[in-house]
Amino acid sequence: MSFVKPTHVDMEDTLSINPPRLGMRLKLARQTRGMTLKALAEAANCSESLLSKIENGKATPSLPMLHRLVGALGTNIGWMFEEADGDEQMIFREGKRPLIALDPLRRGEGISLERVVPYSPGHLLQCNIHHIEKGGKSAGPIQHVGEEVGYVLVGRIELIIDGKVFNLSAGDSFVFNSELPHHYQNVGEERASIFWVNTPPTF
Repeated sequence: MSFVKPTHVDMEDTLSINPPRLGMRLKLARQTRGMTLKALAEAANCSESLLSKIENGKATPSLPMLHRLVGALGTNIGWMFEEADGDEQMIFREGKRPLIALDPLRRGEGISLERVVPYSPGHLLQCNIHHIEKGGKSAGPIQHVGEEVGYVLVGRIELIIDGKVFNLSAGDSFVFNSELPHHYQNVGEERASIFWVNTPPTF
């Protein structure tokens, strides 16, 4: 997954920086890549405490440090300084939302994802409606950085988190730390749908 945009920015010795916005973008890029503060600090040759202050908008990096940070994150300085993420659609009518398949690392049998929040580096949340056909199941178990919450819209599913099995039906909800191994399957006689949100975006 890449945040790189073909954006050119003329940089001066003194930069006009919005520290909170810059910090938010650095943190988003780091978390999306599953990097710890320590890992990024080591890659950018800076202290972990300074990086924490930068991410929280309490410090501003020098231009050389910023170059090292974006290099370690695989993004560019232009994206860091955009004042807006572009004119994005905010309303998505029924039947008009993108429907995608899981990528090869997370593909499952009989599963499709209906995008509620479109992928964009400006979003802190990832939200999809997971549609699982009868007998369908996710590949897994998987684990990654973040937190997840879901609400079963229709059908019956079996959710397995860290080896514990939970049987859920329409109206039930769940929340868990994404670092716990997890996967799920449809155990009902009809298609199941789950409104699923996680942060940071992972796919």
